[in-house]
Amino acid sequence: MKSKILALLRERGDYVSGQELCERFGVSRTAVWKAIGQLKKEGYCMEAVQNKGYLLVEDKELYGQHELESRMNTKWAGHPLFFYDELPSTNLQAKLDAEKGAREGTLIVADMQTAGRGRKGRSWSSPAGTNIYFTLILKPEYSVERASMVTLLMGLAVAEGIRETCGAESFIKWPNDIVIHGKKVCGMLAEMSVEREFIHYIVMGVGVNVGQQEFVPEIASMATSLWQECGRKVSRAGLIVNVMKSFEHYYDVFQREGSISPLLQRYNELLVNRDREVRVLDPKGEFRGISRGINENGELLVEREDGTLTAVYAGEVSVRGIYGYV
Repeated sequence: MKSKILALLRERGDYVSGQELCERFGVSRTAVWKAIGQLKKEGYCMEAVQNKGYLLVEDKELYGQHELESRMNTKWAGHPLFFYDELPSTNLQAKLDAEKGAREGTLIVADMQTAGRGRKGRSWSSPAGTNIYFTLILKPEYSVERASMVTLLMGLAVAEGIRETCGAESFIKWPNDIVIHGKKVCGMLAEMSVEREFIHYIVMGVGVNVGQQEFVPEIASMATSLWQECGRKVSRAGLIVNVMKSFEHYYDVFQREGSISPLLQRYNELLVNRDREVRVLDPKGEFRGISRGINENGELLVEREDGTLTAVYAGEVSVRGIYGYV
């Protein structure tokens, strides 16, 4: 009920009487009073005026279960939502929950990770009170071959979510990084459980550097945060909600159309690789060329010196001017 009270007070932006809260949620005045008291203890500023009711004064950012639930305005993505102060990894928790029957759309959020991971088992720094770390559970009915599209869709959603939340011009570095001014601000890791070509579940993990003000020397030249790029605090809860809203839209289009074809134009508009020189570390041998965007299979199209197009399905792709590649 606390999340519902928060959502109503935020939506109204004015005083809401205790009587209206009782009638809206079918509870007693005592229950409302207790819920308001608990929200105050959690850090929310609530003004209570006789004959007027309660007013939510949003004077600082709060981040937690009730804040996220009260803001989540999606149909299925982010429902239900589970917030943890600390986890080894949101992906690990999501896999455990998925194995126990968690439904599609379940969102796992942590304020801190003690064993965050990126691609190829690389560690992902996950300090508390600074960034966002979340994993979305999906239980698709499509083929394994189409599962890689989830990362592309999430990349599109995160880039759009950042733009909507703070206005920073974020771009996608194929296949799964988000960059601002040539530096990485977000990484993703998708994992799935498959049996005989049947997908039991996909967990889509995302980590975004939001409030981090400095990085260790080894990555300082390649990493950035929204705080550094925008010069101000950015709402972590607001960002997660905007990303979920965008992902839900793009995923529904993908499900309905059976492909990412309707989204190719927008994806390629945000693709930082497009029309730039790239270096591809292919198992068959490294090569260079000009990126021409992605195709409907999610492959990166690279034009070689002889004019032929090579569709890159996987591998490390360096972009001139990004992450120090000159």
